[in-house]
Amino acid sequence: MITVVLMLLAVSFALSVALTPAVGRVSARLGALDSPGSPGHVKRLRGVPNTGGVTIVLSIVLPLAGALVAANVVPEGVVRGWSSSAAAHLPGVRGQTALGAMLLACLVVLHVVGLIDDRRALGPWVKLGVMVTAAAGITLWSDTRLLTMLDGPAGGAWLSVVLTVAWIVAITNALNFIDNMDGLAGGVVVIAGSCFLAASVLQGQWFVGASLALLIGGTLGFLVYNLPPARIFMGDGGSLVLGFMLAFLTVRTTYAGSAEGRPDAVVSGAWYALFMPAMILAVPLYDLVTVSAVRVWRGTSPLVASPDHLSHRLVRRGLSKPDAVRVIWGLTAVTGLSGTVLGSLRPWQAGVVGGQFVLVLVLLAWYEWRSPLPPAGEA
Repeated sequence: MITVVLMLLAVSFALSVALTPAVGRVSARLGALDSPGSPGHVKRLRGVPNTGGVTIVLSIVLPLAGALVAANVVPEGVVRGWSSSAAAHLPGVRGQTALGAMLLACLVVLHVVGLIDDRRALGPWVKLGVMVTAAAGITLWSDTRLLTMLDGPAGGAWLSVVLTVAWIVAITNALNFIDNMDGLAGGVVVIAGSCFLAASVLQGQWFVGASLALLIGGTLGFLVYNLPPARIFMGDGGSLVLGFMLAFLTVRTTYAGSAEGRPDAVVSGAWYALFMPAMILAVPLYDLVTVSAVRVWRGTSPLVASPDHLSHRLVRRGLSKPDAVRVIWGLTAVTGLSGTVLGSLRPWQAGVVGGQFVLVLVLLAWYEWRSPLPPAGEA
């Protein structure tokens, strides 16, 4: 089955690499270029198309829809002749068809909203409302929830539903927020997605793994043209989709499982593995929390764009923009690898990794806030 996952990644990558230049050319002719965003946002506009999200979405949606259709149409005997492993998982894939269709519908809705916002700012509250609606819809419809062990103490599923919707909306916003420099958001998605892909494959969650492979492949293909200096931007039409899909798939991934049959010294899927998603996505979450705090401190809405993100603050500390992007990629890789191995560690080892993780964030915060920042400029 791992072969199928890798094939989907390759197909998505190839589609994205092939489609991005064409989408860029059409967008340039139509004048669909970098836009100022929300009112009051100071931004130096560049004559670069911001419709890269179209290719990302197509490279994810088309293979995923095709795979779901094929799984339900192609006879099992044909699949078995091609791959006995794929045939063994065919019933499970067919059982995920409705979930896949719901996920595709949410992605398309968010993509359309993002495309509209890239052309004519809808305002932060409209986008937030769409995010909450999509998150609540797929959570309730699929009964995909975080921390279901809280159902008993809370007297029902309501707390788990609220936490799940909040998580999906937070990660969607975090990825949307961090899309502010060439290659930044795409690189973070590829790194974090790869960590979650490893976890899903190890747990044998092939629908999640296949979906993550499409996410990674489509983003990698786009990154070929988005690395500094970018020839195309993903825009909200891409960042909202990537954030939502990544957030939902983190909820679908199992982190804490039974250690039965394993030596007591190595507890795979121990309770502390539940911290894995937050550790892998710690950098975009750090950016979301700190930039929101800065805006609230200044008396502005945390949803109104401003050049106060982690990447901007690193540049104001003296880094070049490409260096700031590489630093954030590196931090994401460090926290991501820490989170990926967390569930397979002994308790004391997990404590060491957790301590190192906290130390990284503390050092980052110290580096950032040890002295006043120079004034903010244009984003």
